[in-house]
Amino acid sequence: MKYLAGPFAPVTEEITAHDLPVTGRIPAELDGRYLRNGPNPLGVEDPAVHLWGMGQGMVHGVRLRDGRAEWYRNRFVRTPGFAPMVHVIEHARRTFALAEGGLPPAELDEELNTVGACDLGATAEGFTAGAHSKHDPLTGELHSLSYMPGREFVQHIVVDAGGSVVRTTTVPLARTPFMHDFALTENHVVLWDTPIGFDGFECRWLPEHPTRVGVLPRVGGDVRWLDVDPVHVSHTLNAYDDGDSVVVDVVTAEGPFDPADPGAIRPALDRWTITAGQVDQRRLDDRPQDFPRVNEARATRPHRFGYSAATALYGIPFTPDGTPSDDAFTNALVKHDFVRGTSEVRGFGRHEAVGEAVFAAAGPGEDDGYLLTYVHNPARGASDLVILSAQDFTGDPVARVHLPVRVPLGLHGNWLPDR
Repeated sequence: MKYLAGPFAPVTEEITAHDLPVTGRIPAELDGRYLRNGPNPLGVEDPAVHLWGMGQGMVHGVRLRDGRAEWYRNRFVRTPGFAPMVHVIEHARRTFALAEGGLPPAELDEELNTVGACDLGATAEGFTAGAHSKHDPLTGELHSLSYMPGREFVQHIVVDAGGSVVRTTTVPLARTPFMHDFALTENHVVLWDTPIGFDGFECRWLPEHPTRVGVLPRVGGDVRWLDVDPVHVSHTLNAYDDGDSVVVDVVTAEGPFDPADPGAIRPALDRWTITAGQVDQRRLDDRPQDFPRVNEARATRPHRFGYSAATALYGIPFTPDGTPSDDAFTNALVKHDFVRGTSEVRGFGRHEAVGEAVFAAAGPGEDDGYLLTYVHNPARGASDLVILSAQDFTGDPVARVHLPVRVPLGLHGNWLPDR
């Protein structure tokens, strides 16, 4: 029930609003669309057994241009069955809502209407682009990791800058894993084979299954598997090659836990350094956090800064009706400086549910830019698009774009600048 109430409660209408009111000043260099996807389940037959992440996808977007918020739109992803509701990306000048588990992406137009399901990344086995497809800013390629319940393998799929599949590598496994995310460096693809996997078509924690890290050459070939402590990897912040090692910053969680109840997870931020025969697992930050992001210009290369969210999904207890309990701590965003080993916390009010923050570059410096995220505004009973300066992270927001409706807590999105 809690994933249908409080900050997760779905909205029922598709809204279009123009010339949105703004507190502060929208930076003139922000010219593009901020989009975010997530489940918006309507008509749930039995709320008591509703699973997080089930239901129709809905993309929420704000168009910024010339210092103005031109429009807000929310649109259902209108494809049959379980529509893509995990992520939304741009590739080859096209916008795609992403799913996982073998479901095809959906192409969206500039105003977020569904064009239809597409075959981006399709292979002979019917696999498609995964939930966390990653761009390589150096090559323009799109890399995906795809799995399907009932199939004992995953596939690494490479789509070139023009939108054509150029390589598919099949990785055999002993069962169907739940590989929600992966890591990408200039030379490697890193896979997480954890105790969360599919028993038939049911996803659950399988305690007898070891946790392994797989290192696959980007050009294809055999995977080198290394055993690690039994944890689940939820999301990757970034990864890079360092001589003969691969360094990956990841969010991990100890089990066992029910994959359908992510609020029961206590994720933390780790750094894993992978060498020829071992993985050094080091804790970077114990505080519950997830949805890690980086300046995408640093993807696949060494990074100094990273950003994560301590959302209402993690670390905040809930009452049975889905509202935060009295002992909840503040929603917050965290900026990590991995060179100095420090962090800054940008807190929000107890009922100001905040989700993933996306970096929008404004200059050549790694933190020369802005963080964009939807934040619930309890005074209005609606949401704001909050724009923070990455270099003045704990200061007042640069701008708050006041949306006409509430945006439920969701999953992942991107800043898509105009080209």
